Amino acid sequence: MAEVREISESLREWERVAAHSHIQGLGLEGLKAKPVAQGMVGQIEAREAAGLIVRLIKEGKFAGRAILLAGPPGSGKTAIAMAIAKELGHDVPFVPLAASEIFSTEMKKTEFLTQTLRKAIGARIHEMRKIYEGEVKEISIEKAQHPYNPYQQIPIGATIKIATKDESKKLTMDQSFAIQLIQQGVETGDVIQIDVEGGRLVKLGISEEAAKEKKVDLTASKPVPIPKGKVLKEKEFVYPVTLHALDVASARSETDIFSFFFGGRESKEIEPEVRKEVDEYIKTLVQEGRCELLPGVVFIDECSMLDIETFAFLNRALEQELAPIIIFATNRGFSTIRGTDIKAPHGMPLDLVDRLLIINTKPYTKEEIRKIIEIRAKHEKIKISEEALEYLTEIGAKSSLRYAIQLIAPAFEVAKEKKSEEIKKEHVVYVEKLFADVKRSVEYLKEYEKQFLA
Repeated sequence: MAEVREISESLREWERVAAHSHIQGLGLEGLKAKPVAQGMVGQIEAREAAGLIVRLIKEGKFAGRAILLAGPPGSGKTAIAMAIAKELGHDVPFVPLAASEIFSTEMKKTEFLTQTLRKAIGARIHEMRKIYEGEVKEISIEKAQHPYNPYQQIPIGATIKIATKDESKKLTMDQSFAIQLIQQGVETGDVIQIDVEGGRLVKLGISEEAAKEKKVDLTASKPVPIPKGKVLKEKEFVYPVTLHALDVASARSETDIFSFFFGGRESKEIEPEVRKEVDEYIKTLVQEGRCELLPGVVFIDECSMLDIETFAFLNRALEQELAPIIIFATNRGFSTIRGTDIKAPHGMPLDLVDRLLIINTKPYTKEEIRKIIEIRAKHEKIKISEEALEYLTEIGAKSSLRYAIQLIAPAFEVAKEKKSEEIKKEHVVYVEKLFADVKRSVEYLKEYEKQFLA
C-alpha cells in the first residue's frame, strides 16, 4: 500500500557544486558590464567584448568565426566561455572540450573534430501535425486471450471519449494505441494528445478540474488546463536537434541488415555522403521556413596542446558554410607549435591567430578576489567569518585565487569538527599547513630534489 511520510528538513539531498556552477551570464546591462553580476566579478573589458560577440551571434553575423581567450591561469577564461553559453540560451548547443580529448586512439582526429563541430550546430525544426487533444471522459480497453498463453489476456483495441471545453469526440483505437494507454496509465480526467500519423500517444497530466474533483493534494505531474477549441486540430511541434544527431540517425537507417544477424562491428565514423544528405535536408527545411539554424559554441581549452594538423583542419573548417563559433582558451605565451620546431604566440600558427578576435583576461585585484570568495562560499552554503575571509583574500592575492577557493571546503570540515557553524581564521591556517600551494610545492621539490626519481 502506498504511503506518504514526513522527513526531517535537516536531510539534504546530494548535490555537486562545480567550479563554475555559480555563473549565470555575463552580467551586462546593455553592452556595459556591471562590476558584480550573475556570478561574474571584474574582467570588465573582457565581458563587454564577450557581450558584443553574443549580440553578433544572435543576429547571425558571426557564423564561422573564432575567438581566443588569452590570459594567465585563474583569470576567468572558462567562466567567460560558460557565461557566453548561458547568454545564448538553453537551445543553443555548447560543447566544451579539452585539447587532449582530440588525441584519441579510437577515431581519427579529423573525424572527432568533425563530429564535435556538428554537435555544436543546432537546428530547431518546426512541424505542423494533426492531433487529437482533450480530457479523457470515458475509456474502455478491449482484451482477448493471448494466442500462446490461455491464462493471459492482451489488449486488442480501445474506445475512448475525449473532450475540450467546446467539443467532444468518441474514438476507436487499434492494438498499438491500446498498449500505449495501458503503459502510460491513462485514466478518466487525464489530458492526452494523440498523433495519428506518428502513432504516438502522450499523457500530458491530470486536468485541473479532475484534480479538484478527486481532491488530489499530491500528484506526480502538474495539473494541466483543459484545452479549448476542436478536438482534432493542427498544432506546431518544435524539435531542437544537432546536425550530429541527425548524422547518427541517418547513418543508422543505412546500416546493413546482415550486421544485425552476424554481429558486424559498429562503425564509429560517419560517411561524408551521409553528412552531405543531412546538410541538403536542413537547407531545404530552412528555405521552406520550417527550420532555424542555431550556430552553437565549441570551447577548446588549453589550445596550445593542439598540433599543426588540428590547427590546419580547424582553419579550413571555419570557412565552411555550416560552421559553429569556436572559442579557444590558453594561458601560454610564446611556445612551440606541436608537430613543428616553430615558436609562435600562444603556440598557434600565425595565419590562424590573425583570423581570431582575441579577448585578454587580466589577473584579479585583491577586492575582486575577496568578492569571488564570498560568492563561492555563498554558493556552497558555507559561512565565513570576516577575519577568515580577509585571510583567504590574502592567500588568493599572494598565491592564487584557485588555491584560496580550494581551501574553503576542507576549512569548513575542520570548522564542523570544532562544533563551529562558520569558518574562522584558525581553521584556514590549519588547512593551509596541510595543503601546499604551487610555490611551497616547488620549494619542497628543491629541498628534497636528490631523493626524487629523475
